[in-house]
Amino acid sequence: QVQVVESGGGLVQAGGSLRLSCAASGITFSIDAMGWYRQAPGKQRELVARITGGGRTNYADSVKGRFTISRDNAKNTVYLQMNSLKPEDTAVYYCQVQRTPLVAYWGQGTQVTVSS
Repeated sequence: QVQVVESGGGLVQAGGSLRLSCAASGITFSIDAMGWYRQAPGKQRELVARITGGGRTNYADSVKGRFTISRDNAKNTVYLQMNSLKPEDTAVYYCQVQRTPLVAYWGQGTQVTVSS
């Protein structure tokens, strides 16, 4: 059974940094991509950053230059380094493990709160 567990969220002041981690276990297949999404209260879940097995990345425009996604394929782990955090980055951050374009697994989410 696939399990996806996020960690590293918390409360930080504007301008600060946080590093999120996501570990996937029970993986018996080749992971297509791993990514981070976020959902703020009253808003839809949105893509923050994504990385393929080959290392190709894409980011939401709102986080480009501030966030960096990285991946350890051997450990089935993905990280999100978040710098220069803003209050509008406040959200629950979810990790996604994509097996195929139609099959993906999600973590329970980790809260990130940025105070002004």
